[in-house]
Amino acid sequence: MNINYRLGELFSGPGGLALAAQAARVDTAEEIYSISHAWATDYDKDTCETYRNNICPESPKTVVHEDIRKLKIERLEKISKIDALAFGFPCNDFSIVGEQKGIDGVFGPLYQYGIDVLKHFQPDWFLAENVGGLRNSNDGNAFQTILDKMFEAGYKTVPHLYKFEQYGVPQARHRIIIVGIRKDLSAEFKVPSPAIYKDVDNTCRTAIENPPIPKNAPNNELTKQSATVVERLEYIKPGENAFTADIPEHLQLNVKGAKISQIYKRLNPKKPSYTVTGSGGGGTHVCHWSEPRALTNRERARLQAFPDDFVFCGSKESQRKQIGMSLSR
Repeated sequence: MNINYRLGELFSGPGGLALAAQAARVDTAEEIYSISHAWATDYDKDTCETYRNNICPESPKTVVHEDIRKLKIERLEKISKIDALAFGFPCNDFSIVGEQKGIDGVFGPLYQYGIDVLKHFQPDWFLAENVGGLRNSNDGNAFQTILDKMFEAGYKTVPHLYKFEQYGVPQARHRIIIVGIRKDLSAEFKVPSPAIYKDVDNTCRTAIENPPIPKNAPNNELTKQSATVVERLEYIKPGENAFTADIPEHLQLNVKGAKISQIYKRLNPKKPSYTVTGSGGGGTHVCHWSEPRALTNRERARLQAFPDDFVFCGSKESQRKQIGMSLSR
Protein backbone atom coordinates (compact mmCIF):
# COMPACT_ATOMS: atom_id res chain seq x y z
CA MET A 1 0.00 0.00 0.00
CA ASN A 2 1.27 3.46 -0.92
CA ILE A 3 0.64 6.18 1.66
CA ASN A 4 1.36 9.69 0.43
CA TYR A 5 1.19 12.81 2.57
CA ARG A 6 0.17 16.01 0.77
CA LEU A 7 2.35 18.74 2.25
CA GLY A 8 1.34 22.36 2.69
CA GLU A 9 3.93 24.99 3.60
CA LEU A 10 3.67 28.41 5.23
CA PHE A 11 6.74 30.70 5.14
CA SER A 12 8.04 28.17 2.62
CA GLY A 13 11.31 29.82 1.65
CA PRO A 14 12.89 28.78 -1.66
CA GLY A 15 12.12 25.07 -1.26
CA GLY A 16 14.87 23.44 0.78
CA LEU A 17 12.47 21.60 3.03
CA ALA A 18 10.21 20.69 0.11
CA LEU A 19 13.15 19.26 -1.82
CA ALA A 20 14.06 17.05 1.14
CA ALA A 21 10.43 16.05 1.64
CA GLN A 22 10.07 14.96 -1.98
CA ALA A 23 13.16 12.78 -1.60
CA ALA A 24 11.93 11.23 1.66
CA ARG A 25 10.62 7.68 1.38
CA VAL A 26 10.10 4.90 3.87
CA ASP A 27 9.55 1.32 2.71
CA THR A 28 8.19 -1.30 5.08
CA ALA A 29 7.07 -4.84 4.41
CA GLU A 30 3.49 -3.65 3.95
CA GLU A 31 3.59 0.05 3.06
CA ILE A 32 5.50 2.73 1.19
CA TYR A 33 5.37 6.22 2.70
CA SER A 34 6.12 9.36 0.70
CA ILE A 35 5.50 13.13 0.74
CA SER A 36 4.32 15.28 -2.15
CA HIS A 37 3.86 19.01 -2.63
CA ALA A 38 0.31 20.33 -2.23
CA TRP A 39 0.77 24.11 -1.84
CA ALA A 40 3.19 26.65 -0.46
CA THR A 41 3.14 30.34 0.37
CA ASP A 42 5.74 33.02 1.06
CA TYR A 43 5.74 36.82 1.16
CA ASP A 44 8.79 37.24 -1.11
CA LYS A 45 8.26 37.22 -4.89
CA ASP A 46 11.71 35.89 -5.88
CA THR A 47 11.48 33.16 -3.25
CA CYS A 48 8.15 32.00 -4.66
CA GLU A 49 9.59 31.95 -8.18
CA THR A 50 12.53 29.87 -7.01
CA TYR A 51 10.15 27.43 -5.32
CA ARG A 52 7.95 27.13 -8.43
CA ASN A 53 10.83 26.52 -10.81
CA ASN A 54 12.51 23.88 -8.67
CA ILE A 55 9.71 22.12 -6.79
CA CYS A 56 6.52 22.30 -8.84
CA PRO A 57 7.15 23.70 -12.34
CA GLU A 58 4.14 21.76 -13.62
CA SER A 59 1.76 23.43 -11.14
CA PRO A 60 3.00 27.00 -10.56
CA LYS A 61 -0.35 28.24 -9.22
CA THR A 62 0.08 26.05 -6.12
CA VAL A 63 2.68 28.56 -4.87
CA VAL A 64 0.99 31.64 -3.46
CA HIS A 65 2.88 34.93 -3.22
CA GLU A 66 1.14 36.73 -0.39
CA ASP A 67 1.70 38.34 3.00
CA ILE A 68 0.50 35.72 5.48
CA ARG A 69 -1.42 38.42 7.36
CA LYS A 70 -3.61 38.98 4.29
CA LEU A 71 -3.91 35.38 3.10
CA LYS A 72 -7.25 33.62 3.52
CA ILE A 73 -7.10 29.95 4.50
CA GLU A 74 -9.98 29.27 2.11
CA ARG A 75 -7.68 30.21 -0.78
CA LEU A 76 -5.31 27.41 0.21
CA GLU A 77 -8.17 24.95 0.64
CA LYS A 78 -9.28 25.60 -2.94
CA ILE A 79 -5.84 24.50 -4.12
CA SER A 80 -5.71 21.26 -2.12
CA LYS A 81 -6.44 19.62 1.19
CA ILE A 82 -3.33 18.57 3.09
CA ASP A 83 -2.19 15.66 5.25
CA ALA A 84 0.90 17.42 6.61
CA LEU A 85 2.02 21.00 7.30
CA ALA A 86 5.44 22.63 7.55
CA PHE A 87 5.97 26.15 8.82
CA GLY A 88 9.27 27.80 9.67
CA PHE A 89 7.72 30.87 11.23
CA PRO A 90 9.87 34.03 11.08
CA CYS A 91 12.78 34.05 13.52
CA ASN A 92 13.55 37.81 13.53
CA ASP A 93 12.12 38.43 16.99
CA PHE A 94 13.53 35.22 18.51
CA SER A 95 17.11 35.40 17.24
CA ILE A 96 19.87 36.24 19.74
CA VAL A 97 21.04 38.79 17.14
CA GLY A 98 18.43 41.52 17.44
CA GLU A 99 16.10 43.08 19.95
CA GLN A 100 14.56 39.72 20.99
CA LYS A 101 11.02 41.02 21.34
CA GLY A 102 9.69 37.48 20.96
CA ILE A 103 5.94 37.14 20.60
CA ASP A 104 5.62 40.84 21.44
CA GLY A 105 7.46 41.85 18.27
CA VAL A 106 6.26 42.42 14.71
CA PHE A 107 7.16 38.93 13.46
CA GLY A 108 6.90 36.92 16.69
CA PRO A 109 3.09 36.52 16.60
CA LEU A 110 3.12 35.09 13.05
CA TYR A 111 3.39 31.53 14.40
CA GLN A 112 -0.36 31.86 15.08
CA TYR A 113 -1.09 31.50 11.37
CA GLY A 114 0.41 28.02 11.54
CA ILE A 115 -1.89 27.23 14.46
CA ASP A 116 -4.88 28.52 12.48
CA VAL A 117 -4.03 26.26 9.53
CA LEU A 118 -3.62 23.27 11.87
CA LYS A 119 -7.08 23.90 13.30
CA HIS A 120 -8.62 24.32 9.85
CA PHE A 121 -7.07 21.36 8.00
CA GLN A 122 -6.26 19.04 10.94
CA PRO A 123 -3.40 17.32 9.06
CA ASP A 124 -1.96 14.07 10.43
CA TRP A 125 1.30 15.74 11.39
CA PHE A 126 3.30 18.94 11.18
CA LEU A 127 6.83 20.25 11.39
CA ALA A 128 7.57 23.73 12.75
CA GLU A 129 11.01 25.33 12.89
CA ASN A 130 12.74 28.31 14.46
CA VAL A 131 16.07 29.45 15.91
CA GLY A 132 17.45 28.18 19.20
CA GLY A 133 16.81 31.57 20.79
CA LEU A 134 13.10 30.70 20.82
CA ARG A 135 13.64 28.68 24.01
CA ASN A 136 14.61 31.76 26.03
CA SER A 137 12.45 34.40 24.35
CA ASN A 138 10.14 36.33 26.69
CA ASP A 139 11.85 34.59 29.64
CA GLY A 140 10.95 31.22 28.19
CA ASN A 141 7.25 32.02 28.07
CA ALA A 142 7.04 32.37 24.28
CA PHE A 143 8.19 28.79 23.65
CA GLN A 144 5.74 27.34 26.16
CA THR A 145 2.91 29.48 24.79
CA ILE A 146 3.54 28.17 21.29
CA LEU A 147 3.64 24.54 22.49
CA ASP A 148 0.41 25.07 24.44
CA LYS A 149 -1.29 26.49 21.34
CA MET A 150 -0.20 23.44 19.34
CA PHE A 151 -1.62 21.15 22.03
CA GLU A 152 -4.90 23.06 22.03
CA ALA A 153 -5.06 22.67 18.25
CA GLY A 154 -5.05 18.90 18.78
CA TYR A 155 -1.40 17.84 18.61
CA LYS A 156 1.14 16.07 20.80
CA THR A 157 4.54 17.59 20.16
CA VAL A 158 8.22 16.67 20.36
CA PRO A 159 10.48 19.76 20.29
CA HIS A 160 14.24 19.34 19.97
CA LEU A 161 17.26 21.55 19.31
CA TYR A 162 19.02 19.98 16.31
CA LYS A 163 22.66 20.70 15.59
CA PHE A 164 22.75 20.15 11.84
CA GLU A 165 26.49 19.49 11.69
CA GLN A 166 25.85 16.36 13.77
CA TYR A 167 23.60 15.08 10.98
CA GLY A 168 26.12 15.39 8.15
CA VAL A 169 25.35 18.97 7.08
CA PRO A 170 28.57 20.94 6.37
CA GLN A 171 27.44 23.82 8.56
CA ALA A 172 27.01 24.54 12.28
CA ARG A 173 23.34 25.44 12.06
CA HIS A 174 21.27 24.99 15.22
CA ARG A 175 17.50 25.04 14.98
CA ILE A 176 14.55 24.04 17.13
CA ILE A 177 12.29 21.69 15.21
CA ILE A 178 8.90 20.82 16.64
CA VAL A 179 7.23 17.70 15.25
CA GLY A 180 3.56 17.34 16.06
CA ILE A 181 1.27 14.35 15.54
CA ARG A 182 -2.50 14.58 15.86
CA LYS A 183 -3.62 13.31 19.25
CA ASP A 184 -6.05 10.71 17.90
CA LEU A 185 -3.28 8.92 15.99
CA SER A 186 -1.25 6.20 17.70
CA ALA A 187 2.01 7.09 15.96
CA GLU A 188 4.86 8.54 18.03
CA PHE A 189 7.85 10.60 16.94
CA LYS A 190 11.34 9.92 18.27
CA VAL A 191 14.29 12.25 17.75
CA PRO A 192 16.60 10.54 15.22
CA SER A 193 20.06 9.65 16.44
CA PRO A 194 22.98 11.41 14.72
CA ALA A 195 25.22 8.39 15.36
CA ILE A 196 25.13 7.14 11.77
CA TYR A 197 26.65 10.44 10.60
CA LYS A 198 29.64 10.46 12.96
CA ASP A 199 32.09 9.40 10.25
CA VAL A 200 30.72 11.67 7.52
CA ASP A 201 33.21 14.18 6.12
CA ASN A 202 31.15 17.35 6.44
CA THR A 203 33.95 19.90 6.35
CA CYS A 204 33.22 23.05 4.40
CA ARG A 205 36.21 22.36 2.11
CA THR A 206 34.77 19.01 1.06
CA ALA A 207 31.30 20.50 0.55
CA ILE A 208 32.61 23.29 -1.69
CA GLU A 209 35.41 21.49 -3.55
CA ASN A 210 34.26 17.86 -3.89
CA PRO A 211 33.17 17.66 -6.60
CA PRO A 212 34.40 20.95 -8.06
CA ILE A 213 31.66 23.42 -8.89
CA PRO A 214 31.23 23.53 -12.68
CA LYS A 215 32.35 26.81 -14.24
CA ASN A 216 28.91 27.30 -15.79
CA ALA A 217 27.01 26.50 -12.57
CA PRO A 218 24.10 28.90 -11.86
CA ASN A 219 24.33 31.46 -9.03
CA ASN A 220 28.12 31.22 -8.98
CA GLU A 221 29.15 34.80 -9.78
CA LEU A 222 32.02 36.21 -7.76
CA THR A 223 31.47 39.27 -5.59
CA LYS A 224 33.73 42.22 -6.31
CA GLN A 225 35.75 42.97 -3.19
CA SER A 226 37.20 46.41 -2.54
CA ALA A 227 40.96 46.76 -2.19
CA THR A 228 40.47 47.49 1.53
CA VAL A 229 38.47 44.30 2.10
CA VAL A 230 41.01 42.22 0.19
CA GLU A 231 43.85 43.70 2.25
CA ARG A 232 41.94 43.13 5.51
CA LEU A 233 41.22 39.49 4.66
CA GLU A 234 44.90 38.87 3.96
CA TYR A 235 45.51 39.38 7.70
CA ILE A 236 42.67 37.10 8.83
CA LYS A 237 43.55 33.43 9.22
CA PRO A 238 41.08 30.55 8.75
CA GLY A 239 38.63 30.53 11.65
CA GLU A 240 39.39 34.12 12.67
CA ASN A 241 37.23 37.21 12.23
CA ALA A 242 37.84 40.95 11.99
CA PHE A 243 38.02 41.27 15.78
CA THR A 244 40.13 38.24 16.73
CA ALA A 245 42.78 38.60 13.99
CA ASP A 246 45.92 40.70 14.29
CA ILE A 247 45.00 43.48 11.86
CA PRO A 248 46.83 46.80 11.30
CA GLU A 249 45.03 49.77 12.82
CA HIS A 250 44.07 51.31 9.47
CA LEU A 251 42.18 48.13 8.54
CA GLN A 252 40.40 47.62 11.85
CA LEU A 253 36.64 48.12 12.05
CA ASN A 254 35.25 50.96 14.11
CA VAL A 255 32.38 49.09 15.73
CA LYS A 256 30.60 50.25 18.85
CA GLY A 257 28.59 47.83 20.93
CA ALA A 258 28.36 44.10 20.19
CA LYS A 259 31.06 42.71 17.92
CA ILE A 260 29.38 39.97 15.93
CA SER A 261 31.73 37.03 15.43
CA GLN A 262 30.74 36.49 11.79
CA ILE A 263 32.13 39.84 10.58
CA TYR A 264 34.75 39.03 7.94
CA LYS A 265 35.12 35.59 9.45
CA ARG A 266 37.04 33.12 7.32
CA LEU A 267 35.97 29.52 7.14
CA ASN A 268 38.09 26.84 8.75
CA PRO A 269 38.45 24.30 5.92
CA LYS A 270 38.86 21.46 8.43
CA LYS A 271 35.49 22.10 10.07
CA PRO A 272 31.85 22.61 9.04
CA SER A 273 31.00 26.18 8.11
CA TYR A 274 29.67 28.58 10.67
CA THR A 275 25.99 29.53 10.23
CA VAL A 276 25.05 30.89 6.81
CA THR A 277 22.66 33.82 7.20
CA GLY A 278 20.48 35.82 4.85
CA SER A 279 20.85 39.21 6.47
CA GLY A 280 23.67 41.62 7.22
CA GLY A 281 26.20 43.57 5.19
CA GLY A 282 29.12 42.40 3.07
CA GLY A 283 31.19 41.44 6.08
CA THR A 284 28.71 38.67 6.94
CA HIS A 285 28.64 36.97 3.54
CA VAL A 286 30.96 34.12 4.67
CA CYS A 287 34.61 34.41 3.67
CA HIS A 288 36.72 31.80 1.89
CA TRP A 289 39.51 30.19 3.92
CA SER A 290 42.33 30.93 1.46
CA GLU A 291 41.05 33.33 -1.20
CA PRO A 292 40.45 36.96 -0.05
CA ARG A 293 36.76 37.05 -0.96
CA ALA A 294 33.23 36.23 0.08
CA LEU A 295 31.76 32.94 -1.06
CA THR A 296 29.62 32.82 -4.18
CA ASN A 297 25.94 32.04 -3.77
CA ARG A 298 26.52 28.58 -5.20
CA GLU A 299 29.20 27.91 -2.61
CA ARG A 300 26.84 29.09 0.12
CA ALA A 301 24.11 26.88 -1.35
CA ARG A 302 26.42 23.88 -1.07
CA LEU A 303 26.89 24.63 2.62
CA GLN A 304 23.09 24.50 2.83
CA ALA A 305 23.20 21.10 1.04
CA PHE A 306 21.41 22.29 -2.12
CA PRO A 307 22.33 20.46 -5.34
CA ASP A 308 24.03 22.48 -8.08
CA ASP A 309 21.00 22.22 -10.39
CA PHE A 310 18.78 24.02 -7.87
CA VAL A 311 18.57 27.51 -9.38
CA PHE A 312 17.80 30.57 -7.26
CA CYS A 313 15.87 33.41 -8.93
CA GLY A 314 16.24 37.16 -8.58
CA SER A 315 19.21 39.45 -8.06
CA LYS A 316 22.44 38.20 -6.52
CA GLU A 317 21.47 39.82 -3.22
CA SER A 318 18.01 38.22 -3.34
CA GLN A 319 19.58 34.82 -4.02
CA ARG A 320 21.89 35.27 -1.02
CA LYS A 321 18.97 36.05 1.27
CA GLN A 322 16.99 33.05 0.03
CA ILE A 323 19.90 30.70 0.66
CA GLY A 324 20.52 32.06 4.14
CA MET A 325 16.86 32.02 5.15
CA SER A 326 16.29 28.44 4.03
CA LEU A 327 16.07 25.78 6.73
CA SER A 328 18.69 23.74 4.83
CA ARG A 329 18.00 21.05 2.35
